[in-house]
Parts: sequence; C-alpha cells; structure tokens
Amino acid sequence: MLTRLSLRLRIFLFFCLVALGGAGLAAASLYVGWARAETSSPGGPFVTAFVHFALLNTGLAAVIWFLFDENIAKPINALAADLRLRAHSGIEAKIDMDAARYLGDLAPAAQAVSHTLNSSVMDTASTVAHETARLQAEAERLTALLTEIPVATIMVNERMGIVLYDGQAADILSGIAVPRLKAPLVDYFYAADLGRAKSTLNQTGAEVAFDLRDKDGATTFAAKLKPLDGAGYMLLIDMPEVPLTPEAPRPLVYDFDLLNPGDGADMQGTVLSELCFVAFDSETTGLSTDKDDVVQLGAVRVLNGRIIEGEVLDSYVDPGRPIPPASTAVHHVSDSDVAGAPDFAVAGRALHGFCKDAVLVAHNAPFDLAFLRRAERQMGVTWDHPVLDTVLLSAIVFGTTEEHTLDALCDRLEIMIPPELRHTALGDAQVTAQALVKLIPLLEGKGLHTLSDVIAESKTHGRLLQDLN
Repeated sequence: MLTRLSLRLRIFLFFCLVALGGAGLAAASLYVGWARAETSSPGGPFVTAFVHFALLNTGLAAVIWFLFDENIAKPINALAADLRLRAHSGIEAKIDMDAARYLGDLAPAAQAVSHTLNSSVMDTASTVAHETARLQAEAERLTALLTEIPVATIMVNERMGIVLYDGQAADILSGIAVPRLKAPLVDYFYAADLGRAKSTLNQTGAEVAFDLRDKDGATTFAAKLKPLDGAGYMLLIDMPEVPLTPEAPRPLVYDFDLLNPGDGADMQGTVLSELCFVAFDSETTGLSTDKDDVVQLGAVRVLNGRIIEGEVLDSYVDPGRPIPPASTAVHHVSDSDVAGAPDFAVAGRALHGFCKDAVLVAHNAPFDLAFLRRAERQMGVTWDHPVLDTVLLSAIVFGTTEEHTLDALCDRLEIMIPPELRHTALGDAQVTAQALVKLIPLLEGKGLHTLSDVIAESKTHGRLLQDLN
C-alpha cells in the first residue's frame, strides 16, 4: 500500500507520525505524573513525567532510526554500490527493486540509466573484443615463431627491468628464480656482466656480444644486448644444447607499459592501477595458525591493473605430518600429493621471491600471513610487504552489512569459480586476483586512489577480520 505513494508523501507522513508519536508520549507522561500528584512530594509529578517521557522518547527515536536505516539508508548505500559496480566494472545485474521499494522511483530510474549506458558500453566492448582477438592471434603466431628460433628473448627498459620474455627465456629464468615482469635483470644474472655490456653498447651504439653468467656464477650463457629504437634493450640468449623443458606451456609474456617505468616513488603513494600485486592463498592441515601447517601454496601476479597470464606459483608443500582426512575433504590435498614436495621453508622462500616488490593480497589475509610469519626464521626471509585484504576491500565498496565471503564477493562481481578449483590454493588465488582487478576501479571511484588511501580506509573496518578469525 505504502509503495504506491510518492516518496515525498511517504516522508511527510513518516514525520507526521513522529510528531503524533511525540505528542502522544508527552500526553501519556503527563497523565502518569498527574495520576501520582496526590501521593507525591511537591515537584515529584513533574520529575516522574519527565523520566517517563525521556525513556519513551528515546525508544521512539530508536525505532525511527531503525526504520530509516532499514528502509532508507541501507537501500541508498546498496543502490550506490550497485551503480558504482556498473559504472566501473561493466557488471550488469538487476538492481534489487525489493530492497529499494521505499525509495520511490529512484531505483527504476537508476536501472533505466544503467541499462542504457551498458548497452552503449556493450557495443563498444564488442568492437574491442574483436580487435583483442585479432591481436591475440598475432601474439600467438609471434610466440610460435619465437619458439622455433633457438634464442631466448628478453626485452628490458632503460632501468633493465623486464618488459617481455618468451617461453625459452622463461625456461632460463625459471632455472634461476621465478620469472617476473618488471623484475630487474640483476635478480637473475650477474650484475657486472650486464653493466659492462650496457656501458659498451651506450658507447658504441651497436649490439654487444658477451658472456652472461647467472647471478650465482654457476652457468654462463652466450648473449647479445641490442638497443631498441624507442627505449630500452633486447637481450638475446643462445639456448643451451639441451633445451630446458617448461613444466607447462608458456605464452609470450609482456607489458609494454613497462618500457616507460615510473619514477620509483614510494609504494604507499603509487596509484593502485600502477602497482604490482600478488594474490595468494594457502591450504593447511587445519584452522589453527599455531598448531597446523601449510600443504599447498598458490599465487598470481597482477601488474598495471591486469592479471599476468603465465606468471603463477603453484606448489604442494610437505607439512612433515599426516594430513587429517577432514582437511583433505575440503581442499582434496592428500598425503600422496605432498610426498616428495618441498618443505614449507623452501616453498615459502620461492613465494617470497615471487612477491618481491609487490603488495600482497589475500582473502582473510591474517590467516595466511600467520603461517608465513611463523616460519620466517626457517625461510630466512622477512614478510614485511604491504598487505591488502579483499574482505576489507569488499566492506569499503559494498558496506559492512553485506556478506564478505569469497563466494559472496565473486557472486557480486560476477566472477565464476569452477567447483574443482574452489578450496585449492591456486584456484582461490586466481579468483582473489580477479576480484582485486574489478575492485580497483571501484575503490578509485570512491576517491581512494593510492595504496595509502586504501590502507587507511581498511583500518576502519578491521573489526570484520577480528570477527572472522
């Protein structure tokens, strides 16, 4: 019945009810005071009336607040989150009309505007998708061509940070450390060899052939360093006589935005879309961060606002103890899976290298970080990275009253979680990375542009993690 009235009329009637309620409470309080007037001391009836009125009026105010919160404030926040989701993430789910039924024509109008804008966006997206498919096909042809040539190819910028590497280069790099875009070449090769080659090239302007040792000096490669017309250099490395075999097919991995590196500003002040993130997850023998152990680690790199295909870490971990059947039933990691796997110290060091110069991201991060920090001494590393938690990011964007499980967040962001990947370390890390990519523009839409902005806002929702853990 009320939903048929205009929003302004409903608000007017609501405050008429408030006025009538206040008058009624005052009358009732005065009546109680008058009824006790003959048996009370002078002034007593007025005190009694005041006390009754104060209590009843407080109760009325609480009821008014509850009604406004449930029927006005929460629906407006939800509607704002829905509109921001559509504006910044291209998601078009129907607006919850039932939740916004007391907001008059606002929700239908928002739905109409959103549908019209999304129709235009979809037309543009279709064109972009066609062009992307064409470029992807060209990239695949280039990858196949480079694979046929027995030379590993690495493109670097002026600061010798990796901009591109092919599958053969990935084989060489992975034999030294985990391949990573943006990583400095000195993380893999002997700095003095690179320095001499770069100095000679800058003096002569021509390509330089030189011997290149890995960073430990254990292996020497025949290499060439060539200048690029734009900016940066191309490093070509002759493949060993017996080519290394990758664990899985490796596509051409690149991000040409890295040809123009930033000024190296402090990470806290860097724009979110320009940061390097590592979304990670762990599976364990149980839920105690003090007594249980890790059995699987998974991680995915996100750079310049996109997931880097081909840069993942997926490793079983030997916990040195039997895995309880109840835990195996959840994550499907059995004792036979971890047999022969590295222990947590070795696997953790590999993850630490994978996360170098990155912001860590996890869903309920305190749980996963507790295991890593507990083993710092055995790993010989320090886990002092900045950390973002997608539980808190979800609360910032969608409000604390919403559900913030990983499944609920992915459902809200229209991220599909294949059942076979749920509750696996790499599977959960991948969907966490996808959620992060969609949350970044939503956070920027709320005026949170830098890492420090988001961390400061996250602290206001810290109680969510305390309750969750």
